[in-house]
Amino acid sequence: MEVNVLDKSGNATGRTVTLPAEIFGVEPNNHVIWLDVKQFLANQRQGTHKAKQRAEISKSTKKILKQKGSGGARHGSRKAPIFVGGGRVFGPTPRDYSFKLNKKVKELARRSALSVRAAEGNIMVVEDFQFDAPKTKAYINFLSGLAVNGNKTVLLTTDFNENVYLSSRNIPKTKVTTAAQVNTYDIVNAEKVIISEGALSVIASILN
Repeated sequence: MEVNVLDKSGNATGRTVTLPAEIFGVEPNNHVIWLDVKQFLANQRQGTHKAKQRAEISKSTKKILKQKGSGGARHGSRKAPIFVGGGRVFGPTPRDYSFKLNKKVKELARRSALSVRAAEGNIMVVEDFQFDAPKTKAYINFLSGLAVNGNKTVLLTTDFNENVYLSSRNIPKTKVTTAAQVNTYDIVNAEKVIISEGALSVIASILN
């Protein structure tokens, strides 16, 4: 697939690049994409939720009424879940939600996600660029030049570029990351995937 290379102002440079078919033209595996996104979101969970069970409630253990003769149910403690302020039955406890996925499964998921975006025509390639200083307005102008202002975007760079990252940090629906660190969720969550020329070779070396 041939894609035009744009400069950071959104103008065509007159050059084209070929997106490798083995990365951007595979038959998408939706189940693998779902697994990788599920793992990413699960790994973001802190799992620090906690509710006190009856053994952890600080209340008197004195029997609150006699065993028989009250005409009601038998009760032995105010800690019982049936009372207000008592413990919670089977309440949440701290746990680790993360789980493992094989490396090849995650690579197939990224290839599938990139192929979906390529088939939609939502892959854009820009020549490598930098900002002299971190300025939010500079990144807004960059998005305006590419005509993707209202879209969710992810920009994949060759290496970490601090000025570009800081310029994009306060803009809603935008993300800047390196080609080596991008995950399936970033690609699926973005409506437009913007890739720098240098990042293409990094993606090819990792996923090919």
